[in-house]
Amino acid sequence: ILMPRHAFSFLTLLLAALPAYSASPQDAQGLWLSADKAAVIEFKPCADAATALCGQIVWDKDAGTPEDTCGVRIAKLQKFDGEAWRQGWVHDPRDKKNYKGAIRVKGGGKVLAVRAYIGTEMLGETEEMSRTDKVPDGCKAH
Repeated sequence: ILMPRHAFSFLTLLLAALPAYSASPQDAQGLWLSADKAAVIEFKPCADAATALCGQIVWDKDAGTPEDTCGVRIAKLQKFDGEAWRQGWVHDPRDKKNYKGAIRVKGGGKVLAVRAYIGTEMLGETEEMSRTDKVPDGCKAH
């Protein structure tokens, strides 16, 4: 699409005037529904390292079955660098492996991007979770 030069300039100015979302270390805390809607993960300061961020499965659609992952810690990240939580690991309960990880809050605080990778972050995979305020019944206290 070709736009007149003044329309492009106006659009650029309009986009620049939109408020940028600036993440804080606390923004990742709370309840997040996995992309496949099969689990709810609670992110909060780690019990064993209060300045780190930990994620634990608090609901799993397979609760009470052999595939139950209730209570599994899926992340421990040591440092917030102003953009993302880093310096730690994320765990994939499907393959039972830990990976290097990075966690970012996006979408005005409504999306949690959990990136797992080996080596460099550029070569990883990202799961985008959505914020939720409900934990369905199913998991026993862990």
